[in-house]
Amino acid sequence: MLGSITPLGERSRGGHWRTTVSWYLGGTTVAGAAAGWTVGSIGSTVAGAVDLSGRSALGTLAILILAGAAVDARLFGTRLPTVHRQVNEDWLHRYRAWVYGVGFGLQLGVGVVTIVTISAVYGALAAAFLSGSGWAGAAIGAAFGFVRGGTVLTAAAVEESGQLVRVDARLRKWDGAARRLAIALEVALAATAVALAFV
Repeated sequence: MLGSITPLGERSRGGHWRTTVSWYLGGTTVAGAAAGWTVGSIGSTVAGAVDLSGRSALGTLAILILAGAAVDARLFGTRLPTVHRQVNEDWLHRYRAWVYGVGFGLQLGVGVVTIVTISAVYGALAAAFLSGSGWAGAAIGAAFGFVRGGTVLTAAAVEESGQLVRVDARLRKWDGAARRLAIALEVALAATAVALAFV
């Protein structure tokens, strides 16, 4: 994905990177908000039926995040469940930039219709569900979609093929450190949820 939507790639297709990225980020944000609103609304119904308190919701979220961090750390040989599908890169040459920008964004913003590499994707949906509100879920989902989509900005300086190779090598080099940082942030988030539950 990062290697596809770059200033270099957009120029080769006669497009403008900023325009395509705007459509793409719009798609990820809207799709995240829609997914968050959907699961938040379902969570509202469930929370009402089981009389789930805010404290219980935060405790449940903390447990789910810690379980996700354990899976991300591959403890006990666990692996993250996921679909094995990516966006169709043929769209890059078949459709206009705004079409594939929005199309890719919608798919990636939902979070679970393409390959999921870290449990934070499921954690965001769990947070939206446990918020017990469609609107709160939409806000959580929109933030998730925007942040997930924002990873495309790491390729903003790619104007020539050599730069693309260097960015790709740098991202591969940082992969392990980024995973460890994500796990540390998940643990910190779980601890924050526990602390808030007892405020």
